[in-house]
Amino acid sequence: MTNKPFGLVVRAIIKDSDNNILILKRAPDSRSNPCCWELPGGKVESGESFDNAMIREITEETNLDISLNRAVGIAQQDLPHIHSVHVIMTVEVNSGDLKISAEHTEFKWAILEEIKSLNLSNWFESFLEEKDI
Repeated sequence: MTNKPFGLVVRAIIKDSDNNILILKRAPDSRSNPCCWELPGGKVESGESFDNAMIREITEETNLDISLNRAVGIAQQDLPHIHSVHVIMTVEVNSGDLKISAEHTEFKWAILEEIKSLNLSNWFESFLEEKDI
């Protein structure tokens, strides 16, 4: 048993018209997963609804307005300070021009085979081993 808390994180699978998936590279000074590629998303704040958290995080990280479709899986990452439980959903882009936040240094639209060859956050890597997105 551990004394670390569990935290909920929401992640979005955003695809373009060619079925490429949007991934973001974390900044080198990130508290978790520095310089790793992952899906856009982030923490659900205390008292915040799941839907609002997903929409807020995607807007903050990508400048895109989205609608939620369906949950496609979960992944867990055990960090020194917390157990992060990532809920991954597919979403649709309603509007917006892609612009990443300062939390990330790069973005990429990539096919699954290319994504698997990159330096991924360990939660994302374990999710991809179990799912065919």
